[in-house]
Amino acid sequence: MTATFAELGIDPSVCHALADRGITEAFAIQEMTIPDILAGRDVCGKAKTGSGKTLAFGLPIVQVLERAAPGRPTAIAMVPTRELAVQVRDELLPAAHALGVRIAAIYGGDPIDKQIKHLQDGVDFVVCTPGRAIDLIERGDLTVADVQHVVIDEADRMADMGFLPQVEWILRNVEAKHQTLLFSATLDGVVDGLIRRYQHEPTRHEVASRGATVEQMTHLFLQVHEMDKVKVCAAIIRGADRTMVFSATKHGADRLAGRREDEGVRARAIHGDLRQNIRERALADFSAGKVSALVATDVAARGIHVDDVDVVVHYDPPNEHKSYLHRSGRTARAGESGVVVSLVLWNQELEIRRMQKRLGLDLPVVEVFSNDPRLGDLAHWED
Repeated sequence: MTATFAELGIDPSVCHALADRGITEAFAIQEMTIPDILAGRDVCGKAKTGSGKTLAFGLPIVQVLERAAPGRPTAIAMVPTRELAVQVRDELLPAAHALGVRIAAIYGGDPIDKQIKHLQDGVDFVVCTPGRAIDLIERGDLTVADVQHVVIDEADRMADMGFLPQVEWILRNVEAKHQTLLFSATLDGVVDGLIRRYQHEPTRHEVASRGATVEQMTHLFLQVHEMDKVKVCAAIIRGADRTMVFSATKHGADRLAGRREDEGVRARAIHGDLRQNIRERALADFSAGKVSALVATDVAARGIHVDDVDVVVHYDPPNEHKSYLHRSGRTARAGESGVVVSLVLWNQELEIRRMQKRLGLDLPVVEVFSNDPRLGDLAHWED
């Protein structure tokens, strides 16, 4: 029987705010961790993207947070990307408003003067990317000396992106006695080192990943012809509600988004060369269903957490199986199923076979053309 947030000890006003959004019962990671976080313990949570980690750490912190002086937040959450910083803030805003907690997202690519003004006005809970936080600390506009609650979110991705030295720099500057919460899809290697150095007797909780979600997905490998590839992808998008398409390059993402528009498909590109406001607008339009496809590069997609993505298309197949899993994890979130499609050119089949072997898959590579009616309903694909 799933627990309600009230049963887990969450404040009634926050429970009302959640109920207004249709959120009444806790996910597994929330049920496991919220009581320990409310009790002040360090917590180490192993859970994949889409498992409900943001509310797991955010609700109890918002509830126990002390009011902060200007530029001296009492809670800080470090995340790997600016998109994730914005999403974590937005996810926690209703609960924060219910309790009068001031929360802000601090990240590179956003005007620093605007962020400094936020901090001067007073922010209790800062959600930040490590690089921008260090910039502000070195300028004297932010200090973590008063921080009592630290969150390291997506620690494994932070490690993959080379951010752990910055994370540790910030952790070493937290002077007050504090609670440290760490969430990650994996807890070995350098992440384990982070746990041992910066957490004190953490309680550990793990939500089973079910083989890194491979079994929750339908995997299709479609051999396409170069001249027909864009049309095949457009046919897939037209048959789905919400599709994420992965391109190997930023230029490719822009070109693909434009060519899909030519095919009558509403699409937006998202990558590191785009201005932050354009990226945020693209993500908001995709989340709201105003566009049916988001074309992303691997790095830009790391912070994109959008539920109800029913199809992921590897337009350019990834180089190795870990990238395949990271990309594919944008679907099959929160226990739902999803379809993952790889578009394979004739000279890519050998590397696809190797990747399948690493993934524990043994599936045919099926030749298709853009007029194939099966592309319009991949959930019921029959070979």
